[in-house]
Amino acid sequence: MIDWDGNVIWEYTISSSTECQHHDIEYLPNGNILAVVWDSKTSDEATQAGRTTSGTTLWSEKIIEIQPDLDSGGGTIVWEWKVWDHLVQDYDDTKDSYGTVSSSPELLNINYTSGSATTEDWLHVNSVDYNEEFDQIVLSSHSFSEIWIIDHSTSTAEAASHSGGTYNNGGDLLYRWGNPQTYDQGTDSYQLLFEQHDAIWIEDAYTDGGMIMMFNNNAGSPSKYSEVNIIDPPVDADGNYSYSGSAYLPSSFHWTYQSASPTDFYATNISGAQRLPNGNTLICYGPVGTFFEVDYEGNTLWEYVNPVSQSGVLTQGDEATKNSVFRSYRYPTDYAGFDGQTLSSQGYIESGSTFSCTYTTGVSDNEFDTATSVFPNPAQNSFSISSASGLGSVTLYNMMGESVTEQTITTSSATIDTVQLPDGVYLVKILSDNGKMSVKKLLLAK
Repeated sequence: MIDWDGNVIWEYTISSSTECQHHDIEYLPNGNILAVVWDSKTSDEATQAGRTTSGTTLWSEKIIEIQPDLDSGGGTIVWEWKVWDHLVQDYDDTKDSYGTVSSSPELLNINYTSGSATTEDWLHVNSVDYNEEFDQIVLSSHSFSEIWIIDHSTSTAEAASHSGGTYNNGGDLLYRWGNPQTYDQGTDSYQLLFEQHDAIWIEDAYTDGGMIMMFNNNAGSPSKYSEVNIIDPPVDADGNYSYSGSAYLPSSFHWTYQSASPTDFYATNISGAQRLPNGNTLICYGPVGTFFEVDYEGNTLWEYVNPVSQSGVLTQGDEATKNSVFRSYRYPTDYAGFDGQTLSSQGYIESGSTFSCTYTTGVSDNEFDTATSVFPNPAQNSFSISSASGLGSVTLYNMMGESVTEQTITTSSATIDTVQLPDGVYLVKILSDNGKMSVKKLLLAK
């Protein structure tokens, strides 16, 4: 934990020959912290658990809950859940966890693998999120291409068993979704998640509240493009999930963001998304360090490129490379963490920047504006302007406020070439021949 002056006020290390914290943590309402931890198993332990590939060390996973002690600087583990307590295999009836995989969706098949059977990082959980209303935890497994939901109301002993807790399921999975092949249900056509990240519950008060959003990194497999998806799980008001056999429902996404040119949006790793109070979605395009906000229809409204690379702060105007970002969040100005703090501009991040721009929030409400139209919208390689009044000029701005096209017009209509411009949202500033102005929003989607 770091205070406002950059001082480390608390830390907790999870690193040894048998365990290592990785990827994600979740700060709980009670002040405790959930952490994702690799849980190393020897080849002998893997064999005894029924793993078909002998002589292979496995990194299993566990979730621990740490109660920080800010006075001593340490902490206490007050709750723990381990994958290793919830396995099934139908390979060897002389080994542990023998059973029928297809009839045990609440358990994890130790012999499922999406890659090499000798890969140590067998599960690769890359996110953890908490639902206070249901007292449940959702995990994202990159290697299984699944999300899993478990009960947090259990004791540690119950979490290691198959009963107990609010849902009397112990630490077994309450729900799983994304790739039913992991529990021998369905074919590859049933798989809808592909190496996803950042599975989170949407705030109840927001659009699609209570549903689960995730960044689907390889959604276009094998075409290589990413999506942001939302599912509406089959859960009742008490947090119970329905299951009638075969694959867990739903059978399709509730909402999807896909780029107008899908293969232009492909995050090989990391990345995430956040539903905002206004119904828009903030997306972190991780590998290229780009954050952008889209409305519910998928139109890009705002974009920002991280100006800090692995080697330090970039110079304004230089191409941004090696500036990847794991995840991004938007905090409102009334966020409780800002209480008592003075928030003011600290100047430019980029070195040598003198950049400035004017942000336009809407269009002018004069007669010229209502008489002026921009079409088609969305546009592809060109768009047209038409006005009942005389035109004077048109200027196209990108969302950084930079002028990318400027043209003088002496007629009441004109067509503007956009072949060389990248897809995205632009502002079209139109001046009449008598100086009146209209500003229109234009989406380019080739």
